[in-house]
Amino acid sequence: MTEDSGTISEATPSEQLPAYLLTWDGRSWRDVVRLKPGHVTTIGRSSTNRIVLQDQSASRNHCELFCSDNVWTLRDHGSRNGTRLNGNPVSGDAGLSSGDEIEIGSCRLVFTHSLDRPTGFDDGREADAPAAEGSPSEDVGILHATATAEFLQGGSATQESSAVLARLYQLGLQMGAAESVPQLTELVVEALARETVAGISAVLLAGPDAGLRIAPVDLKLAGWCSQQDLPYRRVSDNLSRVVLGRREAILAKDVADDQQLSMFDSLGEMRALSVICAPISTEERTLGVIHLYATNPENALNRDDLDFTIAVASQLAVALNRLRERDQLATGLQRVRLANDQLQQELRGEHELLGDSAAMVTLREQVQLFAATDATVLIRGESGCGKELIARSLHHQSQRAESPFICVNCAALNENLLESELFGHEKGAFTGASERRAGRFEQADGGTLFLDEVGEMSAAVQAKFLRILEGHPFERIGGHTPIHADVRIVAATNRDLEAAVEDGSFRRDLYFRLQVAELHALPLRDRPDDVVLLATVFLNRFVRRIGRAVTGFTDEALRRLQDYSWPGNVRELQNTIERTVILCRSEVVREEDLLLSDLGTRHMPAEAVSTGCTTEFTERSLADIEREQILATLEHTDWNKSRAAQILGIERSTLDRKLKRYHVQRPPS
Repeated sequence: MTEDSGTISEATPSEQLPAYLLTWDGRSWRDVVRLKPGHVTTIGRSSTNRIVLQDQSASRNHCELFCSDNVWTLRDHGSRNGTRLNGNPVSGDAGLSSGDEIEIGSCRLVFTHSLDRPTGFDDGREADAPAAEGSPSEDVGILHATATAEFLQGGSATQESSAVLARLYQLGLQMGAAESVPQLTELVVEALARETVAGISAVLLAGPDAGLRIAPVDLKLAGWCSQQDLPYRRVSDNLSRVVLGRREAILAKDVADDQQLSMFDSLGEMRALSVICAPISTEERTLGVIHLYATNPENALNRDDLDFTIAVASQLAVALNRLRERDQLATGLQRVRLANDQLQQELRGEHELLGDSAAMVTLREQVQLFAATDATVLIRGESGCGKELIARSLHHQSQRAESPFICVNCAALNENLLESELFGHEKGAFTGASERRAGRFEQADGGTLFLDEVGEMSAAVQAKFLRILEGHPFERIGGHTPIHADVRIVAATNRDLEAAVEDGSFRRDLYFRLQVAELHALPLRDRPDDVVLLATVFLNRFVRRIGRAVTGFTDEALRRLQDYSWPGNVRELQNTIERTVILCRSEVVREEDLLLSDLGTRHMPAEAVSTGCTTEFTERSLADIEREQILATLEHTDWNKSRAAQILGIERSTLDRKLKRYHVQRPPS
């Protein structure tokens, strides 16, 4: 062996396993030296060594590695501080096995035959050793491994690095404007071909279904660029596996003779002399790799090319993440829209005005006419006959269908709460007002506001409501900022508003403002032909929701439904059918399955449905008749107000207000 020549005549390179020497910086391996059979790899502080150590503990010519008789050997050159192999001092020559650790001062090196899973390193180990540095010789075969570009690690900026940063900035703007992955990868590979000496540049990406830890088999070619119109040859699995596992970029030089690192086609016509492989990584996952290689031995890839590739890979990861998040949002939005459309269709089906009677046909025609305008609509009818359903039908057929439909029950709230509900309040306007709240008028801006039981508004709320109907702005409670809202008003009542106007409980001017267009919801007893149709629709609806195998009604059950007078109107019919579906244990609803109230009998004698007066005519107002009927009903129920309200077909709160208006009190026992 002659050290000057650096060759060993006995070695036969074709018979040797590949061998590598990995340097360790205390956290992970940084550089890889490919050990060539037949060549001596010298280590020390002197710049003439193949591996130069920046460590004062190392001698100028510390040790060497060589292969003889198919065995790699470590030889110490009588160094001052000695060489240790796996913790033991080396005296003379020592044979090496894959995974052996060599210690020279504070520097640690590992000998291995494979870059796939190099042994001897544990990411949790602590060490202060600097990385080994190779000499400038072109045949050294060093692979640089790093996660960050040098010009991005801080320090004073040079004119050259500033120019690189400017080009990266422009590329980043272009990447941010890309609308698709193919457009993005095209920008990247063209920039890499322009800014580096690579003959071929490529981007390989994992599919959207790949896990957090991807393998070489997951990588698919997303885009590539060739300087000389050469075909792209895939990055070696060994190299990409190391890059994906370590999440570090690698520059491999002089790799044409290395079976683990070189790339060639089936005919052996093309070989890469230098390769860069950089991971495209976010904090959470690796998305793919950038792959560059050069075949010109006079113009190999260098550290500047590696740094530029790392910076581009970092920008590409951000841009890919943005595109994927945008696509996920678009897919989710489309899914939500489809679900919303389906729900809207189901809601329109539930809010459809059903019935074949002449009264329902006329009502649907009137609704269609009124829906084409923004006119205020007043809906009259008994409780439970579908006034809110008519209001929703008006809204869905109008030009405001895509805007909110807001419903407020004026009878369910006292004066102060109703005012806050309608007009909103500012923070601190009253006790419990912990934050600003928009009222129903603001929430319904551009849409429809449905006021149920509008006749139960207090005088103060009526006055403020009237000003809004006249086009004036309003203010939140406790606020001073005028608020305008473009709202269509649809009101409903089961009360005799004319009588309320006469007795002064309802403003006359508000009455005329509301009575622009008027619709009447007939009670179900006045359209018995619709009972069977409605009952069938409700049955099918609740069968789907509850999951019972009920197919229909017997003839006897249908006759009983038609003979019942339905004092609770459509609401009572709907509740009856739901209760029947829950309790029914047969495939069809029988007459005995129907649980109907004793209140509804269609064939009642005339005197039973009158107000309780004698057959002789007596001049009395509607208010007097209502008062007498309420008193009679309370006497009948022994002053059970909930039961009396049910019989009268009104809410309990409405009954309380009527008793207060008529000054009715329970007589002492």
